[in-house]
Amino acid sequence: MIARLLALLSVTVAVPAAAQTVAIVHGRVLTMGPAGDIADGTVMLRDGKVVAVGSGIAVPADARVIDATGKIVTPGLIASVTSLGLVEVRSLAGPDDRASTNDRISAALDAGDGLNPDSVLIPVARLGGITRSIVTPGYGGKAGRTLLFAGQAVAVQLGAGGPMLVRRGVAMMLAMGEEGAERAGGSRGAALTSLAIALDDVRSYARRRADYDRGETRAFALSRADLEALVPVVEGRMPLLVTVNRASDIREMLAFARAQRLKLILESASEGWRVAAEIASARIPVLLTPIENIPASFEMLGATLSNAQRLHAAGVLIGFEGNGPERERELRHNAGAVVAEGLPYAAALAAITINPARIFGLADRVGSLEPGKEGDAVIWDGDPLETTSRPVAIFIRGIAQPMTSRQTELRDRYIQQVRKPQ
Repeated sequence: MIARLLALLSVTVAVPAAAQTVAIVHGRVLTMGPAGDIADGTVMLRDGKVVAVGSGIAVPADARVIDATGKIVTPGLIASVTSLGLVEVRSLAGPDDRASTNDRISAALDAGDGLNPDSVLIPVARLGGITRSIVTPGYGGKAGRTLLFAGQAVAVQLGAGGPMLVRRGVAMMLAMGEEGAERAGGSRGAALTSLAIALDDVRSYARRRADYDRGETRAFALSRADLEALVPVVEGRMPLLVTVNRASDIREMLAFARAQRLKLILESASEGWRVAAEIASARIPVLLTPIENIPASFEMLGATLSNAQRLHAAGVLIGFEGNGPERERELRHNAGAVVAEGLPYAAALAAITINPARIFGLADRVGSLEPGKEGDAVIWDGDPLETTSRPVAIFIRGIAQPMTSRQTELRDRYIQQVRKPQ
């Protein structure tokens, strides 16, 4: 069956995207949308879009039919807060575009300007069912810039060929807590004060651009590029994605965002479970690595595998992160691990599909299998949250993707050599 499926897909890849009509039939379809779980469903893709989802759908005579009997079909997975496409080898500076130490470019740093669609890490992630990601800049280590902001995150698609960048400015990155304190001079209070001053400067700049150009404003700590980049943040059009862990730091950020009228996303939130009701009341989403349960610092003493389950139970919208660009394919494993800790299965799958799409304003395009959305679909040979399951077909924007990576190519090359008669 799998051999026949792959043969069909090899033909599909050769068909121009505009001419593709693909019908995935007889699979168990976990739509993550209004149609719910369809036991014997059909997903039809045409011209890069989902055109039909359901049971008993008539399949056009010219459609390429893929029999998914005994398999599971899901939307493509979405990796949140990753450096996929920005880094190739962590130990080398040349292929690492995650950060800058230039004090004149902090908030203005745009992750979309350094993307490498030919990164060998992308096919590896794609073979883990990941079709989209939110690529985020970083700080360049503790010796990096002293300014607070890391830069702007972007939404990307991981399809082979075609432009990688989908949308710029989906969030502004900021580290608070211990890291923010260090960058601000050693104190959490200094970090919050510096942030308040910076945002006040941005508001003043936005009101008085002409005066700024004439040199008739007070001196601002940030460069013009950074001030301009932060205008959408103070206007509530771009969320501020804040890395924070300690319960007291989370409370501070909730209060700060409320006072400043900011759109906030919490990231990491190792002790989020301790203030879950407050986060839920504020309607603030949380992105976390759900398998984090060892205190890596004093601000993470409350880290626990039950964090995701407790946040979800309190009504918090959660999304999951992977384990770094080289191991982003383990995103689904992270989701499966916390199902064992009590998180409902549907909530775990939502945390790597529709929830990140909602958090970053992409839910009208991706995250679920619904007519009109982009044709990102994955066919699995088993439960996608089980470590032993694998994708047997991956579609991005309706186009079947190569089922290979550099690792699989090296494996096949050397297996053939080992099998040669001596």
